[in-house]
Amino acid sequence: MKTNSRARSGYDLIARCIRPERTYPGDPDAYVVERQIPVWALVGHWRAAGRDAKLTASEFQVKPDTVEAAIAYYRLHRDLIDARLAANQPA
Repeated sequence: MKTNSRARSGYDLIARCIRPERTYPGDPDAYVVERQIPVWALVGHWRAAGRDAKLTASEFQVKPDTVEAAIAYYRLHRDLIDARLAANQPA
């Protein structure tokens, strides 16, 4: 089974930029290596900013590739990240 180049580049970005806090796939507390920021925090900002990756990168002072890696990780583990985002919303 072949993967397309966009999917492959997403996996490469994740491998390079994202580290799990724990050792299971889809860890909702995974973080970006560059600044030790939780993926869910970047994704939450990205969504609130109208899915503007450049703005999120600027606000968090990370490289655009870092935000793209967080988004790729989110797309693979949407349910877990959405649950983490929901848990961090004010009541």
